[in-house]
Amino acid sequence: MSRERVHVIAGNAFAISDAQGDVVEDPTTPVGLFSFDTRFLSRWVLSVGGEELNVLSRDDMTYFETRFFLVPGAASHYVDADVSVIRHRSLDDSFNERITLLNHSTQPAEFTVRMDMGSDFADLADLAEVAEGRELRGRAVEVAADSARSQLVLRYERERFVRETVVSSTASADVDARGMTFRIRIEPEGTWETDLHVTMTIRGEGGRDLRRNLESHRDHVRGGMREDLAAWMDGAPQLVAERAGLEDTYRGSLADLGALRYMPLAYNARVPVGGLPWAMALCGRDSIITCLQTIAFTPELTPATLRLLALLQGGQLDDAHDEEPGKIVGQLRYGESAAFADRPNALYYGAADTTPLFVVLLDEYERWSGDADLVRELRHPARMALDWIDEYGDLTGDGYLRYQRRNERYGLLNQCWKNSPDAIIDACGRQPALPRATCELQGYAYDAKRRGARLAREFWGDPGYADRLEREAAELKDRFNRDFWLPEREYYALALDPYGEPVDALSSNIGHLLWSGIVADDRAEAVAEHLLGPRLFSGWGVRTYATGQQPYNPMGSHLGAVWPSDNALIAAGLRHYRFDAQAGRIAAGIFDMAQTLGGAVPELIAGYERSRTKYPVQLPAAGRPQSWSSGALLMLLGTLLGLRPTGGNLLVNPALPAGFGRLELLDIPGRWGITDAYAGDRSSTAAGRRRLR
Repeated sequence: MSRERVHVIAGNAFAISDAQGDVVEDPTTPVGLFSFDTRFLSRWVLSVGGEELNVLSRDDMTYFETRFFLVPGAASHYVDADVSVIRHRSLDDSFNERITLLNHSTQPAEFTVRMDMGSDFADLADLAEVAEGRELRGRAVEVAADSARSQLVLRYERERFVRETVVSSTASADVDARGMTFRIRIEPEGTWETDLHVTMTIRGEGGRDLRRNLESHRDHVRGGMREDLAAWMDGAPQLVAERAGLEDTYRGSLADLGALRYMPLAYNARVPVGGLPWAMALCGRDSIITCLQTIAFTPELTPATLRLLALLQGGQLDDAHDEEPGKIVGQLRYGESAAFADRPNALYYGAADTTPLFVVLLDEYERWSGDADLVRELRHPARMALDWIDEYGDLTGDGYLRYQRRNERYGLLNQCWKNSPDAIIDACGRQPALPRATCELQGYAYDAKRRGARLAREFWGDPGYADRLEREAAELKDRFNRDFWLPEREYYALALDPYGEPVDALSSNIGHLLWSGIVADDRAEAVAEHLLGPRLFSGWGVRTYATGQQPYNPMGSHLGAVWPSDNALIAAGLRHYRFDAQAGRIAAGIFDMAQTLGGAVPELIAGYERSRTKYPVQLPAAGRPQSWSSGALLMLLGTLLGLRPTGGNLLVNPALPAGFGRLELLDIPGRWGITDAYAGDRSSTAAGRRRLR
């Protein structure tokens, strides 16, 4: 059974420990203190009198602050313990842990307190490979122990790449190469405490020094970060829900989204990271989808994300990084492997969907915000993205958006959202040849062209370009409905191979087609029936891959598991084609899953039939929190309420499943100022009311 993990997050810095607060290396999980893709602490173990500590309780105060209440020794010592320990942990750009010992006896007591410390400065990308069974390469770490200053310095340097961990204590300590020892005396009913402060220094080309002293860290955590969290929560719409627990689930998702914002180096705005633990960086797809999910709730995420993606847009042909002119980046990393191009992940462009989705997001943001200036500012990047679809995305000249990696060694084999190596296969498990044209990519391209046409006509002053894009979109829709439709099965193929042969698997991808609007009206009902049929719908949500096909595996991330982010797009697509009851069933399943599990919404759950397991089965590889999982709950709320901007107004067209009761979403921001939405389930009425700030 896996050990419980506890985390604190601040931007893309995070610390993962066990339930006692200790960090002990685990080859299957990236435990430790991390920032900008480097592990700054790989060992952090507290003992008292040579005994390990056991947890009594934990108080998760905020996403960046937690407290552990502990006692030394085995469980039999819990009753009438003479000493207890509190570890108060907080994180911003630096890490602080206040250790407090309490002597509960009537006699003075002496204790030896030890904190073992160490760092391997591992790259998060290396740890991902270790989790897959490869060995972690060693690094020569310099250690400087200074008992006079109660300070331990750990340093790793490789040419221009320098990372340094500095641990200092406010109490006197005997410092050695492996940690600090405190020999203390506590009076009866007295206490002893020290602050262990850890700075993480990043130096190198394009880097900056992240050193922050203890007092400024305390001030920032106590003041700035708490105020920022409060402002983030208060700035989002308020949900009033009759359904028990729904308000807490909503606010939990907002808090997780607040935790998963970071400021990239040399960029003065915060954007969403993918999520804990492997994607604590800018991931183009995750960030775009998160912004699309949250426009009605936290629209401030979108402009910063669009500008950063435009800044990083591909400008050349680079096989190592899968870069092409106009292509939107898939990943931005700062680890050692990125710095020395050991892997192409400093800026990696191996994603075929980020580019059309960039245009979709730009248009959707303007519809909500009315920010015409941003549309004009990003005209050139948007047109480059639209040009990329036809110039570099159409690899076989048949008018379909395809992918094939340029980097044959490290490049991703599948460059769609289902990017695991075995994700794109037919019903018998055969992989199609490359380049591949997955069905949802065609939907994204179609939507991008339609939206690009609107932007060209209304904001860029180019009606001729708009006409061309509209014509190309219509032709793509006709061609797609001819070539991807499997008439004998009444669903769309997962993909086409380079020879135009369909990959006949039934998958959740067909739900994205409804979201993009590429599905012919007379085929939408058949698609909806498949999505809610027993082969795809588990009761908790739509599976990525349908049962009854040879490769199906309920624990396979893209071969049968259920993803909240996937389901949010599917539900929105169903409502787009007026399948309100079906959208409600999916939303109800995902909310049931989230409320049953509690805490952060996982990246995915197993695809077991709900009636069989009675409980959502979590998968060890699933990250949580994840930005597009937390955002999925917000998007599902917007879908149930039927929120849609129409000119200067917000249309509210609710369709709640039975059992949701009454919903009120107050202070929805947009070009109209703010507005409220009210809804009830099938036995209630609903309305919207406009208010201006």
